[in-house]
Amino acid sequence: MAENEDGQEKTEEATPKRQEEAREKGQVPRSKELTTMAMLLIASFALLMLGESMITQLGNIMSLGLDFEREKAFDHWAMLEVLQEGIYQGISLLLPFMLVMVITSIAAPAALGGWNFSTKALEFKFDKLNPLSGLKRIFAVRGLVELVKALAKFILIGSVGAWLLMGYFPELMGLGRESVEHALAHTGQILSHSFIVLSASLLVIAGIDVPFQLWEHSRNLKMTRQELKDENKNTEGKPEVKSRIRSMQREIAQRRMMSEVPKADVIITNPTHYAIALRYDAKTMAAPLVVAKGVELVASQIRTVAVANKVPLFEAPPLARALYYSTEIDQEVPAGLYLAVAQILAYVFQLKASVHGAPVPDRPGDIPVPEDYFQGPGHEKPADGDEQHPDSTTQGD
Repeated sequence: MAENEDGQEKTEEATPKRQEEAREKGQVPRSKELTTMAMLLIASFALLMLGESMITQLGNIMSLGLDFEREKAFDHWAMLEVLQEGIYQGISLLLPFMLVMVITSIAAPAALGGWNFSTKALEFKFDKLNPLSGLKRIFAVRGLVELVKALAKFILIGSVGAWLLMGYFPELMGLGRESVEHALAHTGQILSHSFIVLSASLLVIAGIDVPFQLWEHSRNLKMTRQELKDENKNTEGKPEVKSRIRSMQREIAQRRMMSEVPKADVIITNPTHYAIALRYDAKTMAAPLVVAKGVELVASQIRTVAVANKVPLFEAPPLARALYYSTEIDQEVPAGLYLAVAQILAYVFQLKASVHGAPVPDRPGDIPVPEDYFQGPGHEKPADGDEQHPDSTTQGD
């Protein structure tokens, strides 16, 4: 089990933040065996495809340097031109092959750990020059693994090479009986096929090394429980700061809620413990809307704002508690409370109309609240003496 410097076991998987920090430092999974295998395999196929044209161009370069008029041998400028032409043809000969190898050398490492252009990975570190640190790396588990991989590669490639030699032995012995041109072509064919097979044999080593590198990278990034707690604390902030943020959010939400109270049509109260502000517009709303609610001090503030803005207060303890626990702010009244709320709103609208000469309506006596809404803390069914009072509606003036 991996441990940190304090001796604590690293049992927790790395968080995305830890992984991102490791990537910024250049700590990404890499497999040298994958890169080596890819480069050798691509090189073998590239030589197989470009080999014939490369040999032809190489022959032309040799002819250019050896087959020329006698006079040119004594002309320095003419020989310089021959040299320049030979260099140009040599570059043209190697450029396609080198371009393929450069692309492979860049793409192969990125296939495992992705692209990583971290500047921190290029920083010079003096501890890498420490001989003791080097010895620790050699005799560590990773050094042992590298030794095992080197031996495995030697045994594998040696075995495949011996198998190829035994298979091509009759053909190799027969090359001396062939013409020079045919023997050279035959030798090139044997070498290219052998190169491909030897390169492909490294797939076995890469297939073992890649999962090991991914596992080791994940193991090295593991965290202790304390590191995980510290990261969460730094990411989310200290408890005091989070508490302060939540307090400010509540204050902002409460101020926003209080600004909606003057727009309400009625405030249903308990009368002192609960206050729920309702608004209803038959043209734009399908059901009455709860625009504000609160208990104790918040309920008192809602009532104060309502009185200051002449919003009617209606005392209905069971309905107030039912609305408080069953409905959130900016949410419509549940269907089970439609009848109770409709009676109160009808009464309030008629009461407002009486100011302009309409008859004063009778206050609704029994406000029906289904028993389903008397569940949980504060939802007890009201006692006989806990019903609304006949004179418990005020106009807020």
